[in-house]
Amino acid sequence: MIEVHLYGSLRRHAPDPRPDRESVVRLEPQPGETVGTTLERLVISPAEVYHVFLNGTLLYTRNSMAPWLEYQQTGDSARPQGLDTPVQSGDRLGLFACDMGLLVV
Repeated sequence: MIEVHLYGSLRRHAPDPRPDRESVVRLEPQPGETVGTTLERLVISPAEVYHVFLNGTLLYTRNSMAPWLEYQQTGDSARPQGLDTPVQSGDRLGLFACDMGLLVV
């Protein structure tokens, strides 16, 4: 299973979007599954997503300061980054909406 944790306005895609409930969707990965195809399966537009974390590490962000702060690193420089990154069973995605921007210090 892939666990997709939804934050901010993306919670509306969770089975129970109430704020006091867990906003996690669990999906069986399909062959060739990527972050982008997972978004498609959840009917989430990439334009709605501001940050993507894969297994606790920042994978993708629309924060313009990220390249200078070296935030966009998965720890494996050989692994593709962004929405084309493959996902597999056991992976955990954290999707943050545009209304949940990270603070830069």
